[in-house]
Amino acid sequence: MSESAKPVVWGVLGVARIATEKVVPGMLGASNVEVRGIASRDLDKARKAAAALGLAKAYGSYEELLADPEIEAVYNPLPNHLHVPWTIKAMDAGKHVLCEKPIALTAEEAEALVEARGRTGRLVAEAFMVRHHPQWLRAREIARSGEIGELRSVNVLFNYNNTDPANIRNRADIGGGALYDIGCYAVAAARYFFAEEPRSVVALIDRDPAMKTDRLTSGLAEFGGGRQLVFSVSTQTSLYQRVQVLGDRGRVEIQVPFNPVPARASTLVVDDGRDVYGSGVRIEEFPPCDQYGLQGAAFSRAVRGEEALAFPLEDAIANMRVIDALFRSARGGAWETV
Repeated sequence: MSESAKPVVWGVLGVARIATEKVVPGMLGASNVEVRGIASRDLDKARKAAAALGLAKAYGSYEELLADPEIEAVYNPLPNHLHVPWTIKAMDAGKHVLCEKPIALTAEEAEALVEARGRTGRLVAEAFMVRHHPQWLRAREIARSGEIGELRSVNVLFNYNNTDPANIRNRADIGGGALYDIGCYAVAAARYFFAEEPRSVVALIDRDPAMKTDRLTSGLAEFGGGRQLVFSVSTQTSLYQRVQVLGDRGRVEIQVPFNPVPARASTLVVDDGRDVYGSGVRIEEFPPCDQYGLQGAAFSRAVRGEEALAFPLEDAIANMRVIDALFRSARGGAWETV
């Protein structure tokens, strides 16, 4: 078997639920991926996770996994404040890294990964799995085709209700809160469809009085030419998510944009806007697929040199610059330049 045909051997840093319940199960279905092992600071937890997932190895520390010469690529789902330091440690150990979003807590922190990439020659990318799902690829294709006219607005709603103070998403000291956890998707969505960077942003944040995390964040981003991102994300409202891409002659709606169930078909609404009752709507359906598996397969192809990363490290840093500006705006109560 040629080197390019061999599956990339992966290791996982930590037993986070996103890893054990979504990402790793999805990656196990990709033909060019072999998830070899999983690490935890608690060896018993690592062994239980490895057994449940059918993985060959369990490691009692992150360092032990990084020292394993068989591991070629690492998935990093650690808490947000550990993304950059452990990604750099993995790169220094000779591993390519797929790091969960947000890739850092600030764009300045993320810049350290550029130096590490240059020093080590390892690949690093941010894990926005949605951009690999066929419904997103098709929505962008329609938006760019001119079918819905000139793009004007990307509207994003993404909400869930989690008030557990022990949950990492609710710990302000390690990068919890709505903007880091799910607002990053809204920013990435607008940049994905407009294929440009926003010029300025404004944000309004409501913080939980006890946990101090942003529990409801809404904002605007101005892309020039009358184009805008309009978004609202919350960790303490009713479960809901939608992405609307609006042109001057129609719209595209991704109905379950962020958490489609792999076993269910996905649907895209395309509306020519003839009336508000949906007379001009058509539905496009996509067979069941696992976006985490597609993401892992794409990164593995890049590791083997079969294709370039569609969204390299520079894209992740650009996304963080927008998030930085949104936080500055909320603090200052004014528009901020990105």
